[in-house]
Amino acid sequence: MADEAILWAHRLRRSFGGVRAVDDVSLEVRRGEALGIIGPNGSGKSTLINLLSGFLRPDSGEVYFKGRNITRLPPDARASLGIVRSFQMPRPFYSLPAFKNLVIPLFSSRARHQLGSRYGDRDEVAIHLLEDVGFERDSDVPFKPASALPHGYLKRLELARCLALRPEVLLLDEPFAGMSMSEVAGIMPLLERLLEEGCTLVLVDHRLSELFRLVRRVVVLNFGQKIAEGPPSEVIRLETVQRAFLGSEDGSGA
Repeated sequence: MADEAILWAHRLRRSFGGVRAVDDVSLEVRRGEALGIIGPNGSGKSTLINLLSGFLRPDSGEVYFKGRNITRLPPDARASLGIVRSFQMPRPFYSLPAFKNLVIPLFSSRARHQLGSRYGDRDEVAIHLLEDVGFERDSDVPFKPASALPHGYLKRLELARCLALRPEVLLLDEPFAGMSMSEVAGIMPLLERLLEEGCTLVLVDHRLSELFRLVRRVVVLNFGQKIAEGPPSEVIRLETVQRAFLGSEDGSGA
């Protein structure tokens, strides 16, 4: 089962004006793995996440989930199937308390079906989810409006909203961006636990040292094309990959 592809893309292309942001990219995401997608600025990483999650449609190519062609399915339909994504910049309902942001996805048919007898009171489930991602249960933070939360908590809230839908595949677009080392250290055990429980992760991030602690395979994009794929320690040594990252002070791209 570990080598079984749960999500895969075949020859995806997407252009904006005269710029081809994703250019003939194919990839497979294996069930239960953590796959990293890396590359310098403008390489097409976020566009690829948008194509996999349904927020963009490809100009050509297909996306499959568990053998089903989902290329034309919108994001909400993909979320109902179990493909859930986060955004680089958190998009909460700023006027609502943090925990109420989770009550909304908990109303979905997927959440009700997946949680079953554990569904219970939505407010209580929401508080538990926030606790899982690092909110202090006995503090007033879960009850503050999202507009009052600092960036680190907003990133955790974004992750909790994804987890409320009980994803099979979780697409994380820069989950560590703007977080302190201690905040990343607090999130990492949760991501490792998700993997142990069978969730499949696809992560885009510029912080390669943190990303490489979690993933066992990476896909490298440059100018919209896939230029390398394999274990992080091997891929990062390739001359083509080093050239792609050339000009970045820390070698991590953007």
